[in-house]
Amino acid sequence: MNLLAPKNETARGDDAAIVDAAITSRRSVRAFLPDPVDEQTIRDILAVASRAPSGTNMQPWKVYVVTGEAKTRLSQAILSSGIRPEKAEWDEYKYYPDKFFEPYLSRRRAVGFALYSLLGIGRREVEKMRAQHDRNFVFFDAPVGMIFTIDRRLNKGSWIDHGMFLQSIMIAARGRGLHTCPQAAFAPYHRIIRPILGIPDEEIVVCGMALGHEDPTKPENRLRSERAALEEFVSFVR
Repeated sequence: MNLLAPKNETARGDDAAIVDAAITSRRSVRAFLPDPVDEQTIRDILAVASRAPSGTNMQPWKVYVVTGEAKTRLSQAILSSGIRPEKAEWDEYKYYPDKFFEPYLSRRRAVGFALYSLLGIGRREVEKMRAQHDRNFVFFDAPVGMIFTIDRRLNKGSWIDHGMFLQSIMIAARGRGLHTCPQAAFAPYHRIIRPILGIPDEEIVVCGMALGHEDPTKPENRLRSERAALEEFVSFVR
């Protein structure tokens, strides 16, 4: 990619294609191969992602990277807690509205039905749904897990910045042939996560993320979620 082009020079077509491919090929992978990702690659991804913008360069993100025994210990602690997702408390922040409404309700249902259909899970097979959800807590078998936090004293603008950092990680991973899955499912388990990772009370657990090589043989990885047409969310005001 022509990253050293003069500032007044527009990106070449092939440069744009590389960036577009990294963005459009990013998706939530829910089954990973055991193939390891070396620490230097993880460091490179996070270093590149740290160039994400933030208001007055506050850089309001913290990352706890878990691999090997530490990842297993975290996963086992959550899964053995007996706290079911539907009973877990979103007491630090709320990811979803109390009641879904259109068009968000339909979009949520569509992607859920599509995933369970690929996995052969029927609408009333609650235990199978729970088992699939629990795979979040083993990072879908990815060799690398990440837990992200933010200082609770910061405001909504910093959460926007944090989201741009997360997206930058996922795009940088794609540039290296890796896949990811961002996982809000970890947030309500912060009381279990904190002592294991040494997360201080002033940090809110925002989400987790799986990182690794996609397992192309798994049916759940055939899921391709749809996107709304531009006309549904863009207004050109002239």
